[in-house]
Parts: sequence; structure tokens; C-alpha cells
Amino acid sequence: MPLSVSLSIEGDTTVIELTGELDAKTAPEFHQTIEKAAGHGTATVEIRMAGVGYMASAGLRSLVFAQQKVGGEVTIKVTGAIEPVARTIRTAGLDRSIVLSDD
Repeated sequence: MPLSVSLSIEGDTTVIELTGELDAKTAPEFHQTIEKAAGHGTATVEIRMAGVGYMASAGLRSLVFAQQKVGGEVTIKVTGAIEPVARTIRTAGLDRSIVLSDD
């Protein structure tokens, strides 16, 4: 399933909404959006993942890329990830450096 990526600004939060599969084939599109998000200078980047049915290791690398790109002063928040995706994030230990929320 292709990845659909959208970006919007809601107050001091940049929102990236993903739908589809986040893998090696689709991660570059996500990276381009992260680069745009990093340029907005908001306090939080919220990545809404409720529509992501599958995330490969390339998706984990993308989340690490997002952290590196936006810098330490910006909070990365992943919201709505389905349990298999959230479990992958927790297993990799990324939940220690990003906010993982069921919202």
C-alpha cells in the first residue's frame, strides 16, 4: 500500500499524518516531509500514525532521522499507532526519546 503523507500546522505543533505502509520504498517521502517540518520551527512535531498498518525497520530509521533533523529542543510525538507499530517503536527503545501516545 502506498504511503500518503500530509503536513499541517496547528498552533505551535507541526502535524504529519501518515496513511499506508512505512517501509524502505515509502520512507523517502516521509523524510522529505520531515525536512519541511524541521523548517517550521515549532515546539512539537506530532506524527499521526493511526493509518499506518505496517512499519518496517526503515520506518524506525525515519523516526530517528526525524529526531536528528528537528533537534533536541523539539518534541517528537507519535500518536495513534496501532499496537504492532507501537510495539516495534517500544522494542527498539524509541519510546524513551519520543512521546508515544494512544491519542
